[in-house]
Amino acid sequence: MNNGLITEIKKELRANMNGVASAAMRQTDDYRVNFGIELPRIQQIAREFPSERQLAQALWHESVRECRILATILMPTQDFEEDLCDIWVSEIRTVEMAQIFALNLMRRLPYASRKAFEWISADNLMLQITGYFTMCHVLRKGEMNDRSAEELLDHLTCDVTAGENNLSKAAVKTLQIFASQSDDNMNKAKKIADYLF
Repeated sequence: MNNGLITEIKKELRANMNGVASAAMRQTDDYRVNFGIELPRIQQIAREFPSERQLAQALWHESVRECRILATILMPTQDFEEDLCDIWVSEIRTVEMAQIFALNLMRRLPYASRKAFEWISADNLMLQITGYFTMCHVLRKGEMNDRSAEELLDHLTCDVTAGENNLSKAAVKTLQIFASQSDDNMNKAKKIADYLF
């Protein structure tokens, strides 16, 4: 791995640092460093660097918010095997990173649906949240058969009422996307809503 490339990326991140946002985000212990850079600017920075597995892995291990976001953009999907995916997802600590991980990486992977169900069923809150955000993208791609839909609805029935927390919010978002896809899905989602509320 070219350490010079990581140094160059960090210089670029420092040059784009948002002091106010960084100070607000530093109130949490989620990252060792947080530059507070907005997502559109991080996406622009990503265009300046190669999409390579080694670089993406090195960025992910930096424990810097912006480096991790860049890692999800720069990781080539053909090189992101399931065992590496399991390692990365186990290291997600924030809802923001769960959303970004699902958006930038999981939605491009052929095993996204299987992993989403695995994570939704896990006994780990952040895995469940990441699973629901991944499932949102699976649904948008139309990759859901009837059996999988029934399994998803079973999970949603439990999790949409998990209280006013991030799991409930992720489950509700997933249910909304599910409902928007067809009249049949809308009716199924309405039954859950009527039953629960």
